[in-house]
Amino acid sequence: MTTPPLAPLDTAAPPPAPGQDAPRDVGGAVPVLRVLDVATAYAFYRDVLGCSIDWEHRFGPGMPVYAQVSRDGLRLHLSEHHGDGVFGGVLWVPVADVEALAAQVHERTEGRLRPGVEGDAPGGPTTEVVDPFGNRLRFCRPTP
Repeated sequence: MTTPPLAPLDTAAPPPAPGQDAPRDVGGAVPVLRVLDVATAYAFYRDVLGCSIDWEHRFGPGMPVYAQVSRDGLRLHLSEHHGDGVFGGVLWVPVADVEALAAQVHERTEGRLRPGVEGDAPGGPTTEVVDPFGNRLRFCRPTP
């Protein structure tokens, strides 16, 4: 007995009918970055990148932290939970003034980090900052 082949799964939403708009109830994505130590993560994201610590959650005392940090339109979730995110991920973040952000990182780390600005990077001038856990944040001034 021969089993018929399975049809591929279509997980995409169907396109809107002609003349109809696509649904607008989808929000912006929030990346989850894996961190090993929330105190180290807070020091980097707050003190170096200028983010606010919005909230944190633990299931109980001594449990791993899941938290949100933000700055302007950037929102990131930081997780100590095994299985949330992977170390060494890459984020592309649009910024208005990439040179000022690179200078801020250099100043706030007392010269320990010296991110340059790659003027001909894909998408526009870009600086890359690596957090203490190997996650790469590429800040870019988009070019039209």
